[in-house]
Amino acid sequence: MPVARGLLGVLLMLPLVAVAEQIGEVSTVFKWVGPNDKIVVEAFDDPKVEGVTCYLSRAKTGGLSGGLGLAEDRAEASIACRQVGPIRFRSELRAGEEVFRERTSLVFKTMQVVRFFDEKRNALVYLVYSDRVIEGSPHNAVTAIPILPWPDRP
Repeated sequence: MPVARGLLGVLLMLPLVAVAEQIGEVSTVFKWVGPNDKIVVEAFDDPKVEGVTCYLSRAKTGGLSGGLGLAEDRAEASIACRQVGPIRFRSELRAGEEVFRERTSLVFKTMQVVRFFDEKRNALVYLVYSDRVIEGSPHNAVTAIPILPWPDRP
């Protein structure tokens, strides 16, 4: 039983990261072998802020290496987050907290979304960027949501 409690404690300390749902995709480059290069649109809900959904568009490399999961996707991405219901904080927010992460190469590269709370303007700010073990990318995109009252619906 002490091992189970220790494992549970470790799991509770891990960051809560959202899982994306693919909304759609468009093909950008035809490939003779393997899937085409494409732009995918994904949605994820902020795991710590009820009432917020983010939409992320990003390039996905196709071809034989892309089909096998060996290709490195481009660093560019776009993000738009929206209030989709009453905003409620499920737990305390930390500045720069990671809310989404996706691997964009076999080992070394990830795309991440982090959240900031702009207390002065009462807004949530989301930043998407890509990083590598050795060198990241300056390509990024940002979106902000003013925290507004949500109308009651019958």
